[in-house]
Amino acid sequence: MHRASLLLALIVSLSLSSADTRPNFLMILLDDSGWTDFGCYGSDIHTPNIDKVAKQGMRFTDCHSAAPNCSPSRTGLLTGRTPSRVGMYSYIPSNHPMHLPKTEVTIAHLLKQAGYHTGHFGKWHVAKLLSEQPQPSDLGFDYTLGTDNNASPSHHNPGNFIRNGKPVGKTEGYSCQLVVDETIGWFDQINVGNSDKPFLACVWFHEPHTPIASPPTLVAKYRRLFPKLKKKEATYYANIENVDIAVGRLMDKLNELRIADDTMVFITSDNGPLNAFSKQGLRGKKSHVWEGGHRVPGIFRWPKRIKAGTVNHTPICGVDYLPTICDIAGVSLPSERTIDGSSIWPLLQGKQFTRNNPMYWFFYRLLPSTAMRDGDWVIIANTDDAARPKTHALIASDMQKIKSSTKLQDFQLFNLKNDRAQEADLSSAEPAVLERMKKKLLKFHRGVLNDGPFWDVPTDYAKGKKAKLWHSE
Repeated sequence: MHRASLLLALIVSLSLSSADTRPNFLMILLDDSGWTDFGCYGSDIHTPNIDKVAKQGMRFTDCHSAAPNCSPSRTGLLTGRTPSRVGMYSYIPSNHPMHLPKTEVTIAHLLKQAGYHTGHFGKWHVAKLLSEQPQPSDLGFDYTLGTDNNASPSHHNPGNFIRNGKPVGKTEGYSCQLVVDETIGWFDQINVGNSDKPFLACVWFHEPHTPIASPPTLVAKYRRLFPKLKKKEATYYANIENVDIAVGRLMDKLNELRIADDTMVFITSDNGPLNAFSKQGLRGKKSHVWEGGHRVPGIFRWPKRIKAGTVNHTPICGVDYLPTICDIAGVSLPSERTIDGSSIWPLLQGKQFTRNNPMYWFFYRLLPSTAMRDGDWVIIANTDDAARPKTHALIASDMQKIKSSTKLQDFQLFNLKNDRAQEADLSSAEPAVLERMKKKLLKFHRGVLNDGPFWDVPTDYAKGKKAKLWHSE
């Protein structure tokens, strides 16, 4: 972490009175959960605990992940920066050089230096654990229980957890409950409720990412309630409810410790879903730059400062989390790098909000590959590399194209206020808007890729894997 950022955080910490009035921060992240998987968003899935959090706080209808897939989205949450600017161009496959660089400043870095306890629990997937790549402790976390990627062999009895740099071995139970067990244990360990230090807890569930495993009693419940559901769908419903039960346990613990009113809770997902029933008519799905790939649930609760029962329709994004938390905690943003997100603290207080940068998504492998949101308008584009077949994992030839020659073309324009399903391309009908959006996108896109690092991917990485065109229409 840079000295200037450390000094600013230290000044903030020293200036606080002994009775620290700053809130705790609890970030709850689901994996591949859709925009409408919770009851408060219109789902048939029973999520009373999450619905209660929404009722006690502010629910956003236009919340977006920082990217349409896993590792990039998590990177955006931690850094407040567009993932490709940081070099997270895709999900991290096994034994790949791509990772969240140690030179990045995370929300955990900033809050730790400002006097916060910092813990991460669940799926990590921004660098390889037990390797020379940056570990959670290098990126600001005091304590961690996590996995490189998905719970293995499934959500039930996973055997790939690593606690503070040491493998845990076989466990018994469902991943979301194990993650909450660890979080609650950490609360007790750091003496939450009686400590002068507030905390940041990132609780990043593996659910409902495949391979899915859910309690049989919950699966049976949904097959009984909805006889037409296939077993796979009932298992998914049960998976979401199991997460809701875990969230309820966390909220109960906050109440038990009498810190619920002093804790800002944020519930969201890392990207859009794979299921059609989880996105309610949006175009696209996970990995796509269409709305269905990155529109996610977004719920904030902080009883002391956020008005209960509020529904907000303003667009927000995962890169907004870091600047928002820094704003609330009184921590200065890093000044030596671009922060793409904007603090939404005014929005959470019911005030006017102005976004500093457009919301932007890029995934080199997909057709189309790029989207930018400015108000109600969204511009969509392909790269000039669109016709080249690509493997699922990022390989050496992809890296060369991203950094050296990828340009945008085939622009489409949509107005989400009137066309949330993105069915009517208005590029011909609105040439002035298209030109304005196109100019802004081209400049922003080039700046992002110019900043992003070049990963030295071995030329034989993914050798023998089939390449194809990844259409998202």
